[in-house]
Formats: sequence, C-alpha cells, structure tokens
Amino acid sequence: MELTLHLPPALEPFREKLLQTKRTFIRATAGKSRNTLPWESKVGGQPYLPKDQAWPVASDGRGLFFLAQLNFAEMPPLPPFPTQGIVQFFILDDDLYGMNFDDGEQQDTFRVLYHPEVMENEAALQSAMPMLRDFEELPHHPDESYCLEFSLAEEVAAITDYQFDQIFGPDFFRQFGEKEWDIMDEFGKAVRPQGHKIGGYAYFTQDDPRRPADPMLLLFQLDSDERMDLMWGDMGVGHFFIREKDLVARDFSRVLYDWDCL
Repeated sequence: MELTLHLPPALEPFREKLLQTKRTFIRATAGKSRNTLPWESKVGGQPYLPKDQAWPVASDGRGLFFLAQLNFAEMPPLPPFPTQGIVQFFILDDDLYGMNFDDGEQQDTFRVLYHPEVMENEAALQSAMPMLRDFEELPHHPDESYCLEFSLAEEVAAITDYQFDQIFGPDFFRQFGEKEWDIMDEFGKAVRPQGHKIGGYAYFTQDDPRRPADPMLLLFQLDSDERMDLMWGDMGVGHFFIREKDLVARDFSRVLYDWDCL
C-alpha cells in the first residue's frame, strides 16, 4: 500500500507538502461478469432487498434502476466509513442518468439506501428484479452483474479535487511561468485519482461540485470502465458525496450525486 510519488523536477521542492496531504482510501476493482449473491458488492445485477421492502421509484412512479452496492463487511476498515452494512445506489434512466442539476441532494430521480444489518438468507430476500421498462439512458447494463473487490491504497491531493486549491492556492502553477500548463499536465499524469474508490480524493473531467464551506467526503466514485462496458457520457465519472457527520450517523438521506464527462 506504500505510496510511490513520481513528480516532475519542478515540483520536487513541494514533495513534503504534497506528502502531508496523503490519505488512505479503498480501491474497488471489478471482476468478470457472473451471477452474484444478493449481498455481494457489485455493479448491476440483483441488489440486496428484503421481501418487505419496496423497490425505489421516482415521485412520478417510474422505477429506478439499480446501479451498484457496497457491502462494507467485505472491505478493509477505513474510518469513518461503516464496517458492516450495505449501501446501495439507484438512478433513473433519463438523459442525465437521474442527476438533478438544481439540487444534487434531492433523492427523487436517484436513491441511496442503507441496510445496517445484512441477512445472508436468500429465502428472506427478493429473488428477481421487478419488470422495469426498457431503459432509455444508463451508464451501465443493469441486467449484468460485476462483483467488486477491495484493497487499501494511498494518494495525495489531486488538482481535480477542490481541496488542492485550498492547500496550495488556486494560482499555484502560475509561478512556473510559461511552463505552467506543461507542469500542470505532468502533475496530473503523476497524481491520478481515477478509478472506482471509497474515500480519498475525487477525479473530475470538469469541475468539483462541492463547496469549500460545506466539505463532503467521497462516499463512492464509479468511473467509466471498459471491462464492465460502463460509460458515463463520453469517458466520464460518477460520484456520490456525503458529509462526515451524516456518515458517522449512518444517515444517507443527504448524499450529493454528480457525474460529468469530457
């Protein structure tokens, strides 16, 4: 898990300051498509849902599509994230994949569910997804299931995450004059927060939607992934963010959902 940091020569004087931003996160890696158990961490397929729990729907009655779920008992521990329970993500199949530009925390066209106690008893769980309509727009194939495996890793602040500007200042790279953009590009290649992850620094193809005055943790980053034929628009990335106090309270009702693409 030890971090190896290859910096362009111009940034070597800032190595120690960068290492002070080091964080541990949980890397998620997708396996091959296969039949999965209802309680496994996965993208697509049959979600964990007790028989007495209704399938998530939007306010107009349209059923939401299961995107992914995280079983925290399958991961290495990383405070303040749970050590057990399942967090699930459902989205609508409209042209924005259920994202609300005006209020990214309004859980109507997307939904985040938390099951604190997990029953590993298929007889007590729903065994088939409801007959949802043919979907219009989704980043994934909801009828295909890809299990997720987890490992701990470390990283430093990336320029795509708003916290980089908080630490180094928004004009950090201007000090390099005419080499500003070249050095920024080299740093972006050296410190890459892409991929599927829980915690750590976020990757964006556009802008970070979080506000410094209202910090939020990266609950789940689901990146485009050819292995799963998963694509957010044009090589984009999906995010779910949560405030630390809500995460500690296991309150997933105010999660911010966002995705962007090139």
